[in-house]
Amino acid sequence: MNVWVQLYASLAEAAGTRRVSLSDLPEPATAGDLGEAIFRLYPQLRALRESIIYAVNAEYVESDYPVGAGDEVALIPPVSGGEGDPHFRISADPLNVQALHDLVLRPQAGAVSLFVGVVRNNNLGRDVDHLEYDAYPAMAGKVMQQIAEEVRRRWDVTEVAMHHRTGRLEIGEASVAIAVSSPHRAQAIDACHYAIDRLKQIVPIWKKEVWSDGEHWIEGRVTPATEAKPAPESAAVQDGD
Repeated sequence: MNVWVQLYASLAEAAGTRRVSLSDLPEPATAGDLGEAIFRLYPQLRALRESIIYAVNAEYVESDYPVGAGDEVALIPPVSGGEGDPHFRISADPLNVQALHDLVLRPQAGAVSLFVGVVRNNNLGRDVDHLEYDAYPAMAGKVMQQIAEEVRRRWDVTEVAMHHRTGRLEIGEASVAIAVSSPHRAQAIDACHYAIDRLKQIVPIWKKEVWSDGEHWIEGRVTPATEAKPAPESAAVQDGD
């Protein structure tokens, strides 16, 4: 069996390639089998073995998930991004916050809550020159839609939209924007807060900080497939940074 495997962010950088062809795999094979084959080809990735997340056909899976010929397989680092739906977009183009606002505005909505994340010039005591974002766009759009559905189950909202940048961003540029409309302001504010926290938790988008004297991928803790499930509705949402 032959399978192509996609690598993202720090994994792609360490391997020196974004896409790897694996041939003569046993059939059936699991996502973990493909991971081990990648580690044999690129020993420099072995140190990342415990933190790698697997995705098959743009869905988070466990390492024992079966993989067949023709499946889209990705190995991705922990997350710190539907295609074609303007509400959920990953793009290298600058964000248009007004357009995002207008996208969710409806006659029955009495409030629109907006969150805009911008690039700052420092982090943890270091001067930041610029940021670079990488993403798995097809999966990111699907996970954004999942978050929107979670929001709709928890709050009385009218529309939800999320846009995120990729590529190089300079200080002061907007990296992410979320808009939520609702008949009432409290619902819109709470839902927007939840949406950005979940986006940072589970959407496959990664950030690299570039300083004057070095650079580093900012990646989260290990996120197995089970953690992609929403927390119970009674659980508190923690504030993001």
